[in-house]
Amino acid sequence: MAIADLFKKSSEKPRCSAVIVAAGNSVRMGADKLSAELCGVSVLVRTLRVFENSDYIREIVVVTRKDKLESVADLIAKNGFNKVAKVVAGGKTRMESSLIGCAAVKSDAKLIAIHDAARPLLTDTLIKRTVLAAQEHKAAVPVLPSTDTLKAVDESSFVIGTVDRATTYRVQTPQIFDAMLIKGALTRAAEKGLALSDDSAAMDMTGFRTFAVAGEEDNIKITTPRDLMIGEAILKSRGEA
Repeated sequence: MAIADLFKKSSEKPRCSAVIVAAGNSVRMGADKLSAELCGVSVLVRTLRVFENSDYIREIVVVTRKDKLESVADLIAKNGFNKVAKVVAGGKTRMESSLIGCAAVKSDAKLIAIHDAARPLLTDTLIKRTVLAAQEHKAAVPVLPSTDTLKAVDESSFVIGTVDRATTYRVQTPQIFDAMLIKGALTRAAEKGLALSDDSAAMDMTGFRTFAVAGEEDNIKITTPRDLMIGEAILKSRGEA
């Protein structure tokens, strides 16, 4: 291979596929939170739009509930999301849905980004930062430092200790991993019957170390009606309402 070809290869963007997990039941919202609107645009559409417009994402797989497959597919077609390659039915748990999504990406994907569909306010800057870190370290997640004092509480509601917040962080998505590593980690967790709410926890179980990058305060997860109000305030402050 010529030297020029080597430089060309090293400058190419990584082949990163995105798995958007949208298979939750929205229990705390009381209604389908992904259909809820932020300044006139649904949460799911806003989330997909960020990944659709990112130069660091080449395909998108949406994992949703079986009863939502048709409506989500129609939404994608209506909004012209060209990067969405598949819409698949999720599993009983978040971990199962992540594994199903990872199994559906292109076979030559080097990296897989797993993202909560209910986090529509992330930026392309965060995607880029996490992709590049994952390209170097094989696994990367965005985190924010804990600002509150954290307490450990037992089953009887008594405080049993204080957690050192200097080494405690709040984790966000997208969490981005080497494709083969995350598929293997999620498969092993599924075989053990574990119900993990965080994908990087599956990597932790293998002993592989995940690199932490700076998260974004605006990258909130829409969980309750109050979060919709906060989300709209964020969009207005950005001039994106």
